[in-house]
Amino acid sequence: MEDKVNYARVGAFVLVLGAALIIGVLWLSTGLGGKKKYDTYQSIIGESVAGLNIDAPVKYLGVDVGKVSRIVIDPDNPRQVRLTLLIERGTPILVDTEAVLKTQGLTGIANVELSGGSDGAAPLVATKEGEIPIIPSKPSLSARLENVLTSVLANLDRVSNNLNEVFNEDNRLALKSTLADTATLMRTIAAEQRAIGTGIADASRAAKNAARASERLDPVMAQIATSATAIESMGNAATKASDSVGRTAEVATGSLRQLQNETLTELTRSLNTLNDLAASLRRLSEQTERNPNSLILGAPPRRAGPGEKVTP
Repeated sequence: MEDKVNYARVGAFVLVLGAALIIGVLWLSTGLGGKKKYDTYQSIIGESVAGLNIDAPVKYLGVDVGKVSRIVIDPDNPRQVRLTLLIERGTPILVDTEAVLKTQGLTGIANVELSGGSDGAAPLVATKEGEIPIIPSKPSLSARLENVLTSVLANLDRVSNNLNEVFNEDNRLALKSTLADTATLMRTIAAEQRAIGTGIADASRAAKNAARASERLDPVMAQIATSATAIESMGNAATKASDSVGRTAEVATGSLRQLQNETLTELTRSLNTLNDLAASLRRLSEQTERNPNSLILGAPPRRAGPGEKVTP
């Protein structure tokens, strides 16, 4: 007896199973039954965002925390790109958090990587009501490498130009002449190698002789230094003696001045007395010569002058 298959029941079972599968997928995609809440942020990128697409993941230290919801040219600066990011609520977005583009290997697919956020930093919030907070950005690794390579290439180009200027036709000819002269000099030195060796040996002997002479000269220099010290001592003693003689001469000069003043006064007085005595002797001599009796009788009375009376 053959079993009868109920196709209606089989079809109903398949439909119910498919619906349950779709509901389970949707339930899992919405976070195991709980709908996730997102906060909106913006970030302004000053480089190319090639490889970054809508719904590209936003990661915080490698952990998926959101997605990119919008990519537009910055209306305030056409050389920048403005990204709108949906980040799960509760993610620690702080004022010093930074956003950077990160490329996934060789595929070229990019995502936004968040990093930073020091301890004690304040949460990032909008400065005005209705504005979207802006997460600061920094250049990506590829942008930094591009800047470095550009700088290196510019330096290489400048060095190449400088080398071309240095090694121009005239400088190349001068360098060639210098190398030829150097080769000639080296050949000459090689030919005179024996004479150079002899000269070096003579110089070595002269240096040794000079060293021995210097050793012998040391005692002489010491003796000269001793003699110089003795001469300096003698000079100091002579200076002291000269000072003593000067002071003695000053004292003697003062004594001589005092003696001269006193003696000169007495001598002047004596000379005046002698002059008076000489005048008296001269008058006595003249009187005696005129009247010798005056030595016995004394001087004759003086005759009265006109209008005078003689007193006996």
